[in-house]
Amino acid sequence: MKLFPYITLGLMLVAAPASEAVEQCRFIQAKPEREACYQRQEKELAARRKPEPTADTRAMESMRQMRQEDEIVYKSLRGICRGC
Repeated sequence: MKLFPYITLGLMLVAAPASEAVEQCRFIQAKPEREACYQRQEKELAARRKPEPTADTRAMESMRQMRQEDEIVYKSLRGICRGC
């Protein structure tokens, strides 16, 4: 029970900066400046939401590269043994 206020305070401090940035653009009077502020926020959100490459993605990329290399080897082998 004594831990609850500390957890609540921590969550409030973590959530506060994100909401301040959103509220900041709202109160800009000049329309071009306000729209520029919103565009900056959209870019920041997109950068944060961009997923990092996972191990599966890296594994798939290495598999593609291996398949390309294998195909090159198979083509060269087919060229060698035509008359065998």
